[in-house]
Amino acid sequence: MSDTILLSENDAWVEITLNRPDKLNSFNDEMHLALRKTLEQSVENGARAILLTGAGRGFCAGQDLGDRDPAKMDRPPDLSQTLTEFYNPLIRFIRNAGIPIVCAVNGVAAGAGANIALACDLVLASDKARFIQSFAKVGLVPDAGGTWTLTHLLGPARAKALALTAMPVSAELAERWGLIYQCVAADQLLIEARQITEQLANGPTHGFKSIKRAIHAASNNTFDEQLELEAQLQKSCGESPDYAEGVSAFLEKRTPHFTGKS
Repeated sequence: MSDTILLSENDAWVEITLNRPDKLNSFNDEMHLALRKTLEQSVENGARAILLTGAGRGFCAGQDLGDRDPAKMDRPPDLSQTLTEFYNPLIRFIRNAGIPIVCAVNGVAAGAGANIALACDLVLASDKARFIQSFAKVGLVPDAGGTWTLTHLLGPARAKALALTAMPVSAELAERWGLIYQCVAADQLLIEARQITEQLANGPTHGFKSIKRAIHAASNNTFDEQLELEAQLQKSCGESPDYAEGVSAFLEKRTPHFTGKS
């Protein structure tokens, strides 16, 4: 495995660390490919939750612009290719993964780095972290799902303000605005993030997959469509071993032992 990504395996979950700390964990092609492969293999190998974080003082500064410098090219770079080949498949995988993905933002999350974090299911951030939509500083549009995520989480007024001004948003403000789940003291970030990830890994995985699907669909569904989707998903969940175990444990007043099987 590439040393741009670190993998720590636990009983039912894995911790994945972006590991280019000298570059604030900005993405080059090698790290793109390594992260996707590690995520995919973790799910294939049976991980029931994933924790994503960064090494050093930053989470991720987005794309390594040294690899996209027009001054070093004989023609302008095709940035749509970078999105099509790297960022878009990564964001789709994170959102569509059948298991919860937790992100622990340990420092600055800028550009696509911010939007990768925001694509995760639960985002905890150090009280020293900042989120920056830095695209406007180089004449670009927020990508990696940024225009969609910002608009849906914050509304168009704040989404445009962050995209147009590239103003840094502290973790505390991000929590207050509903951009992330929780702002945590820096020395407690990984402790809390690991506890949550372990808790999710031991939970009813089939139900979690359905929860993700329902909440993602709610942005575009009508109310009646959402009611129908809930009924379909509840039928599937009710037929799962985890539902039977959860009910039995409740009635027997014991801790459930979920397997995550469909």
